[in-house]
Amino acid sequence: MSTDRWAKLMDAWGFAPHQETYDSLITAYSEKGRHYHTLEHVSACLRHLDNCSALLDHPREVELAFWFHDAIYKPLSSKNELESADWAASFLAESGANGEEIDRVHRLIMVTEHDAPTQSRDESILVDIDLSILGTSPETYEIFEQGVRKEYRLVPSFIYRKKRAAVLRGFMERPQIYMSGIFPEARERQARENLSNAVSKLEGRA
Repeated sequence: MSTDRWAKLMDAWGFAPHQETYDSLITAYSEKGRHYHTLEHVSACLRHLDNCSALLDHPREVELAFWFHDAIYKPLSSKNELESADWAASFLAESGANGEEIDRVHRLIMVTEHDAPTQSRDESILVDIDLSILGTSPETYEIFEQGVRKEYRLVPSFIYRKKRAAVLRGFMERPQIYMSGIFPEARERQARENLSNAVSKLEGRA
């Protein structure tokens, strides 16, 4: 999430530099209490994006969505995606983007709620990248799970284990986790192995 990358994105949109918005985003992702939804998460998403940008129909919208998608993050809130999407929409409107572009970015951020099927290739790619952590090595995945638990540190353990297991089972029950085709089958298999192991630990079976 470098200033140079932000400047190039603003230039792609034909916008002013908007250094103040960049600073606000960096501050948001650096908030105390974040352990996974951080600058590194967004940077990792952008690195994946660079590997498949040629497949996107609206690359600048997808990249902007990544910059904003976890900008608002309060672990106990159910409105994080909506508030992040609204911030992005306000930014775009104030910068002179048209309604179709604004709606597209808003929708791209909202699909990171991961509770409904994607409706476009761009959405599928964005969601797969956002979930890329699921298919990493067992060691990296374990660090991810530890980070999420730290973010929900105020939730009692017995409640957290039950709710977290339900979330992970939701991904396991999908016919396919990664839908866009940007990742190899090996990542799908690793994701399912990681999820299965994590659920077993949460349910005291490992």
